[in-house]
Amino acid sequence: MLLMAIKKIEARGALDIAKCALTTCNQVMGLAERNPAADIKPLDVLKPTKKNNYARLDQKELPELLRKIDAYDGQPLTKLALQLMTLTFVRTSELIGARWDEIELDKKQWRIPAERMKMKTPHIVPLSDQAIDILTKIKNLSADEVLLFPSERRDGKSMSNNTILYALYRLGYHSRMTGHGFRGIASTILHERGYNHDHIELQLAHSKRDAVSASYNHALYLEPRARMMQDWADYLEAIKTGATILPFKAA
Repeated sequence: MLLMAIKKIEARGALDIAKCALTTCNQVMGLAERNPAADIKPLDVLKPTKKNNYARLDQKELPELLRKIDAYDGQPLTKLALQLMTLTFVRTSELIGARWDEIELDKKQWRIPAERMKMKTPHIVPLSDQAIDILTKIKNLSADEVLLFPSERRDGKSMSNNTILYALYRLGYHSRMTGHGFRGIASTILHERGYNHDHIELQLAHSKRDAVSASYNHALYLEPRARMMQDWADYLEAIKTGATILPFKAA
């Protein structure tokens, strides 16, 4: 009966949920004298989950992409969204859903609430001087009082996920780069340049935190992360202009 229930979940394509459900059943039934879930191994009964590898450029191609973004001749708000994404490397859904009440320009912080985060814990994005400049330009467009990136239909919704993707297509990066790709590039370069792994993972919002500790830990390492994000912005500016790239100041 347990196996039939798990396979039913798998049949609708929810492979990760099927695995989690089996794990949960094992934990619950572990309190019984006889645990039937212990006899079912996920690898024996469930299809392997395919890893989703997002398309992304090699880091040597990044300078050209940055220059193309700056020269983008589509919607101004789309161009600014791409520029802000390169500086903050947040997830596409986190970017397009950004609200002005999350932005604290005086503190140079973008505080994304838990309900908008994949891991369902609050996240702080330290804002570099370059990111502040982009946000000022967005504000000057006066597109919306609530959303940074509203839909062109002005229906109270944010721009589509596909807006970023199609803009990259228009720049000549079809099947070669996605919005998510900026996260992988940033992680690779920051690790190569000696930044603390925990700081990078926190900035990528990869760290899994339980509900109890979330309110205490979401600001963890905020000061070194702020320095890292400013150095990242300076690095992007340098490679875009072809200036001599010095080592990061505080890796």
